[in-house]
Amino acid sequence: MSKEDKTDQKAVKAGVGVVTNAKVKDEEQPKLPWMVSSAMFLAPLCWYGPIGSTRSVLIPQLFAQLDPVHKVWAVGILATVASITGAVANLLFGAFSDVTRTRFGKRKPYIVVGTIAIAISLVVIANVKSIMAIILIWIVAAAAENAIAAAIYPQISDRVAPKWRGTVSTFYGVGFTIAQQGFALLAAQFLGNVKMGIYFMAGSTVVLAIIHLLLIQEKGNMDEPKVSLNKDTLKKYFFFPTHDARDFYLALTGKFFMVVGSTIVTTFLLFLFTDYIGQGTSEAGKSISIFSSIMLIIGVIFALIGGPLADKLNRVKAPVVIATFALGFAALFPLFVQKPWAMFVYAVIAAFGNGLYNSVDGALNMDVLPSSDTAGKDLGLINLANTLGQMLGAMVASAIVAAFGYGAIFIFAIAMELVGGIAIAMIKRVR
Repeated sequence: MSKEDKTDQKAVKAGVGVVTNAKVKDEEQPKLPWMVSSAMFLAPLCWYGPIGSTRSVLIPQLFAQLDPVHKVWAVGILATVASITGAVANLLFGAFSDVTRTRFGKRKPYIVVGTIAIAISLVVIANVKSIMAIILIWIVAAAAENAIAAAIYPQISDRVAPKWRGTVSTFYGVGFTIAQQGFALLAAQFLGNVKMGIYFMAGSTVVLAIIHLLLIQEKGNMDEPKVSLNKDTLKKYFFFPTHDARDFYLALTGKFFMVVGSTIVTTFLLFLFTDYIGQGTSEAGKSISIFSSIMLIIGVIFALIGGPLADKLNRVKAPVVIATFALGFAALFPLFVQKPWAMFVYAVIAAFGNGLYNSVDGALNMDVLPSSDTAGKDLGLINLANTLGQMLGAMVASAIVAAFGYGAIFIFAIAMELVGGIAIAMIKRVR
């Protein structure tokens, strides 16, 4: 057994439970790493904000312009193809970043290449008139998105001691909330000019990624032992974890179902206001702006509150469970009332749930990792649950709308959130 493996198996006590994966010890980091914290605040804005809002707001509008009859199925097909790509890319890029040794570090190369690929893909999509071509190009965008996600999130495990993970997770959670809702709000302003909106998203991902890399200041890692590829290392770095992984899989499962439940609503946000509620495109754009503003403001407030509150109560599991159930409860309102105000009530409750979840979920994920050596791969799996949840949520939503209508979306969302909350509640290692 290597020295690193022995270190991994020494449990480090934390306020929220028992951490067995600490690469940086508490005594080695007496003060909050502000540069890393700021970089992690920007991390979700680099990739999820631009590409997520393009996928949920701009692409549906683009499909509606190109083929209004088949727009729902077009979104579903794009999500299906992209989910397969994401499943493979997230696992591979997360594992590759763990074993990469360069003078730039092990995470930075994937963030740089992924950002460039996303920007180019979006620019090309903005100038394509074929739905099939857009779906094919989106495969590249999905692979690049997952390359960034798989490399950027493990930087917390690489650089942050257990006692600061809750705080840094709050930075990441606030950033993720802004990425989710702030960029959706921005995208809604471009519904009348989708091409310009996609250009804006392409430029945003480049600028924000550059700022993130300047803040994170990842150093070269040529001094780390090189990983030789053999049966044992392939199993460790490229396959699903099997040792001390029960809670890890419960966290992964809970995240997957939570994301499916929320994504199934937000993916068809435009169509819910137009086809389900009956608004025109211009009016729906205004409603989406209100919806996104509610989600942004309330989400950020609870993202800021969630982390410190979890630290004070020495609990991270309970807030995540409450947040997941809240998302299910929110879906009851538009299920029974086909009015804009019901969607705004959904936004208020869902914003509370999303903000709380985004703030605390990161710390929970870090604490259930089986090993720090494979943080990229294992967090890649958790990010995969997020990515697959988004993409499969859109795919399933297409089938549900075609078979049962838009109202059934909310029934399915409630069921998914219940399953997700129960899975997280079953975690034992973390309180």
